[in-house]
Amino acid sequence: MTQAHTEAGWNFDNSYASLPDTFFTKQNPTPVRSPQLVIFNRPLAAALGLQADALDGQAGAEVFAGNRIPAGAKPLAQAYAGHQFGHFTMLGDGRAILIGEQVTPEGERFDLQWKGPGRTPYSRRGDGRAALGPMLREYIISEAMYGLGIPTTRSLAVVTTGEVVIREDDLPGAVLTRVASSHIRVGTFQYAAKWGSAEELQALADYTIHRHYREAAQAENRYLAFLAEVIRRQAELIAKWQLVGFIHGVMNTDNMSICGETIDYGPCAFMDTFDPATVFSSIDQQGRYAYGNQPQIGVWNLARFAETLLPLLHDNQAQAIQMAEKALSQFAEQYYGTWLAGMRGKLGMFGEEADDVSLMEELLSLMQKHRADYTNTFLALTFDRLNGSELFATPEFAAWQEKWQARLARQSQSADDVLQLMKQSNPAVIPRNHRVEAALEAAVQDGDYSVLRQLLAALANPYAHSAEQAEYASLPPEACGPYRTYCGT
Repeated sequence: MTQAHTEAGWNFDNSYASLPDTFFTKQNPTPVRSPQLVIFNRPLAAALGLQADALDGQAGAEVFAGNRIPAGAKPLAQAYAGHQFGHFTMLGDGRAILIGEQVTPEGERFDLQWKGPGRTPYSRRGDGRAALGPMLREYIISEAMYGLGIPTTRSLAVVTTGEVVIREDDLPGAVLTRVASSHIRVGTFQYAAKWGSAEELQALADYTIHRHYREAAQAENRYLAFLAEVIRRQAELIAKWQLVGFIHGVMNTDNMSICGETIDYGPCAFMDTFDPATVFSSIDQQGRYAYGNQPQIGVWNLARFAETLLPLLHDNQAQAIQMAEKALSQFAEQYYGTWLAGMRGKLGMFGEEADDVSLMEELLSLMQKHRADYTNTFLALTFDRLNGSELFATPEFAAWQEKWQARLARQSQSADDVLQLMKQSNPAVIPRNHRVEAALEAAVQDGDYSVLRQLLAALANPYAHSAEQAEYASLPPEACGPYRTYCGT
């Protein structure tokens, strides 16, 4: 296996490899037969300090498939554990390998990871490979989340491998190159607490604080400050998911990033019809990870994280538990504060009034009752296009609208100020499920990536409200039936 040359702009500094080797296994990818670069994120490459022209072709395909190791990289598979649907188990990078940490010209550090590069010691009975459809899906959704301004991992490239991946059917194989601030998870700390030593747990905590939470190092109790900041970031992240109708689909503790980014886009999707009970994932039979449950699951996951830090919080376990519980009690206020601010923006409301919450909840209740589309309802309110929905023809909505307009009339901001706030709070376009499926079908079945590229272009700036985006706001035909997503493993 050869190394890719440095003229591509590789600038690796592999700090994670300095941790005790219990946290990873050095692992090279398994070369593939015939890699072909099918989508490449040139703007992201440039932001990482990479030379896009040097990678947008066969040379890049060899690197992004894992056939060539970038100069300075130290590939490894990370070990972690996790609660999957509430059940604790040993896990690890079963179909992913960390290429290394790219340091940008501005000094920022990002993990680059292959997803689907072959077996690792954590693969269990899996083949370590990935199919093209799920990798393109992650590319679309993660880049859409970035456009929406929501903290997320990103996608740099997808290559086809020229090999078949055997699942329920024979599928074309692919490798995704993912970019993240890091891949440290709640499950990484669970692994350290369960199978590592006290010194290894502390080494992981100190490393994570230094990498992501340096301000916590100055606190009287740095581990408590660390816990509090992780809770705050997750509360804000999940509130932002709720505001755009995003459903992660598999909020296991191994899928919660310590740095506060959305990670692991498996059976995720965006809600059309507003209903808190919405579940898309084919494996979530009980609705554990339904849209309306995401905040509570976030707290549950963070409690599992807090448990791992107890030995570091205080020598007295009872006091450590008390400290952790107090930190966790802040989640609700932080989540709700972010959600309220976001909802005020979506409704054009400046300042705060006592009845704001009831106004928001009444609208959501009406939306649920009349099966209104979540995104398009707020768009209709933004541009005063109140037609085409059963909701807008009801006396209940008319009564609500009167109260809303009275609320807007009491604030000093102009109508144009209200419009601008609503435009920047309500996206014109989300990755509609039927649009994503159409793009994937064209790419996977026909090798036609034009549909996917057009969709990505529409999603790149969802608050532009351009004429070109209008067609992507259309709803799926009712004949499509209930939408189901799959994890892709």
